[in-house]
Amino acid sequence: MDTPTPSARLPLRVALVGAGGIAHDVHLPSIREIGDAEIVVETVVEIDPARGAEFAERWGIPNHTTELAKALDARPDLVILCTPPSLHRAQVMACLAAGISVWCEKPPALSLAEYDEMIAGERDGGPYAPIVFQQRFGSGAQHARHLLASGALGHPLIAHCQTTWYRGDDYFAAPWRGSFTGDGGPIMALGIHQIDLMLSLLGEWREVSATVNRLARDIETDDVAAAWVRLESGVIATIANSAVSPAQLSRVRVDTERATVELSHLYGYGNDDWVYTPAPGLPAEEVATWADELPDERSTHTPQLRRLISDLRASRRPETSGAGGRAALELVTALYKSALTGEIVRRGSITPGDPFYSSLNGGLALRSEARS
Repeated sequence: MDTPTPSARLPLRVALVGAGGIAHDVHLPSIREIGDAEIVVETVVEIDPARGAEFAERWGIPNHTTELAKALDARPDLVILCTPPSLHRAQVMACLAAGISVWCEKPPALSLAEYDEMIAGERDGGPYAPIVFQQRFGSGAQHARHLLASGALGHPLIAHCQTTWYRGDDYFAAPWRGSFTGDGGPIMALGIHQIDLMLSLLGEWREVSATVNRLARDIETDDVAAAWVRLESGVIATIANSAVSPAQLSRVRVDTERATVELSHLYGYGNDDWVYTPAPGLPAEEVATWADELPDERSTHTPQLRRLISDLRASRRPETSGAGGRAALELVTALYKSALTGEIVRRGSITPGDPFYSSLNGGLALRSEARS
């Protein structure tokens, strides 16, 4: 089936799937911020017809349906998936089979097997299935990536990636949360954004050693985790992830030969949240060249959506589709394999036939340590 090619003059026509909080609080505000000259939602797909009708009326969306197939029959330019992770594989595959690109909320899938199956329908020139990884698209990350790639800060040496948030029992009351087959647990549902950001700054990882534990929440998955990661560049990185930390923080730190780059925020950053500390004795005139002159664009969904619109108009592969959307998922999967088997796990080693390829926990139960 032919892939729709958005006109350079007409707005992208969107079908939004799922009328929950992420659609209402995040996606629709970003779409409205960009404006209907660029993008319009023509249909909302929601399994609960009353909820779908109310959502459509609230946002002025002309059509609503309970069936994705009916929305695809209208040949939108883009589908935006705001559904639970367990539905992503089948829904992405349906969109790609119809020749329609689909922007899929994270986590992308609940196993590498699911991800590889769901993106098999991508084609050069489209359709594509990019994943929502908005943290790498804020202007602060763009600037940091430029400085690191250009060599202006010298070679990266050591890094830290931290997602220490707080989610109480009420959050995990939904049966699909804290489950390897529901949301993947706190690393997948919470920490994957900072992990993706770290990889976008520093490049491919080589091997990982990890430990996970369940200490405070009555869930299937862990609620605390830590790992060390060796990257292909030789950089050593640590990862800390938690769903039980009252003082919540998202943090990425990179120490290089000439500077320490630090980002501290919670759910989104601006340019001022990035701090560059020069090495002692570095000339002030050199440090001045690090100044961020990009307009301040926070790491909301908006900058990624702007880039996606541009990519689709140009029939260009979006950055977080294909392999670009897989890297963080592969690292999270390898982290679990390391934690549950005691092995150091190398990138590329989890392939078909490995139990961790088809299941995030490889079919192994996570044992909870007793608290004294």
